[in-house]
Amino acid sequence: MIHPTAIVQPGARLADGVEVGAYTIIDEHVEIGAGTRIGHHAVITGHTRIGAGNRIYHFVSIGEAPQDKKYDGSPTRLEIGDGNTIREFCTLNRGTAQDAGVTRLGNDNWIMAYVHLAHDCQIGDHTVFANNAQLAGHVRIGDYVVLGGFTVVHQFCRIGAHAFTGLGTIVVQDVPPYVLVSGRDAKPYGINVEGLRRRGFSAEAISHLKRGYKTLYKSGLTLEQARAALEPQVRECAELELLTRFLDQPGRGLAR
Repeated sequence: MIHPTAIVQPGARLADGVEVGAYTIIDEHVEIGAGTRIGHHAVITGHTRIGAGNRIYHFVSIGEAPQDKKYDGSPTRLEIGDGNTIREFCTLNRGTAQDAGVTRLGNDNWIMAYVHLAHDCQIGDHTVFANNAQLAGHVRIGDYVVLGGFTVVHQFCRIGAHAFTGLGTIVVQDVPPYVLVSGRDAKPYGINVEGLRRRGFSAEAISHLKRGYKTLYKSGLTLEQARAALEPQVRECAELELLTRFLDQPGRGLAR
């Protein structure tokens, strides 16, 4: 299933059922899982491991050296899970020694055209990154996050699970789980109600999450006071624990 014009280096490990399109280059330290399909004119390099059942389209660059002047050629890695779709002209760079040394993309993500995932980014599962979403280095993205087209995320920012960014959003501070943000710089506009409904959250859970959002953003409390006020709400709504755990971790401050 390898096109005769493709170049696959002898050290590369391709499982059964892998398809490789015309003029694609796969270097020696690459491992690709069963059933993954790779389009034409792709370049997959570096210490890169790609799981099973992925669909990788044409003209992508996967596993290339990080765009970091400190990078010294050390054998850092890129790891991609199973069942992802990566569309045309995406660029996914491997990690750096200054972080964990690995860039990770989880499972069942939908990565649209021209998306950039910089070094050391850690992406969860079931995300959607619309066209031209751009992540700087060391960004953390939770499960089920949706990034609108042309979203730009500053290095070291965190975006919590089930969050949503509008078209052209510039994220320079952390976005908590469930929150919908938009604008330059990103401002909160409530919780991602439509996304939560699509994922089967009950009306009661959504009501509790709205209350938690108001505690965090509309009560006039400091972050420390809001965190304390959220604690008894967690006992009424287990989904809020995801929010309180996020607030307990250090970051770049919250988008407000």
